[in-house]
Amino acid sequence: MRFTQGTLKKIEATFVEIGYTIRYEKGNFQSGYCLVENRNIAVVNKFFDTEARINTLLDILSTVEYDESKLPEETLTRIKKWRKALDDDPSDDSTPNPQ
Repeated sequence: MRFTQGTLKKIEATFVEIGYTIRYEKGNFQSGYCLVENRNIAVVNKFFDTEARINTLLDILSTVEYDESKLPEETLTRIKKWRKALDDDPSDDSTPNPQ
């Protein structure tokens, strides 16, 4: 996955489509973000660079619930592509190291 400003804008647009607002603010977030679920707001650490913002937003996207039937096919395809890219990421430390 490419960590560009264009990719970030597409992810932000996807959040708008699923009904979430993204805010970049400073705060004491243990995970780098905070969800205000009853208001559909995702608050992300404003000091994150583009790559960290993308990774954080994709992490949030995998945890929030949304109605897929209300999303355009293009958006669903994009979300699946991002999920696959995260699953295939070799830098992910959660995969056990076979020895």
